[in-house]
Amino acid sequence: MQGFLLKSYIEERAVEIANYIIQHNATVRQAAKKYGISKSTVHKDCTERLGQVNPTLAAEVRKVLDVNKSERHIRGGLATKEKYLHHHYI
Repeated sequence: MQGFLLKSYIEERAVEIANYIIQHNATVRQAAKKYGISKSTVHKDCTERLGQVNPTLAAEVRKVLDVNKSERHIRGGLATKEKYLHHHYI
């Protein structure tokens, strides 16, 4: 019985995280921070577990994750630029 409850909790968490990512256009890192879990857990919930529970929601969250992945090099560059701008003035 306990295994069922754990599995149910994980499935609910996967759905909740996916909804958060979709509603806030959030990154895996942002979702992990919000829910206090690792990035790899968020990723596994959204890509593997969610597909078994809610394939439609899994497809929606996949779109957001794909966009985030395609833009990550831009975000990284902006973060680095910001870091060095602040560093320069210190």
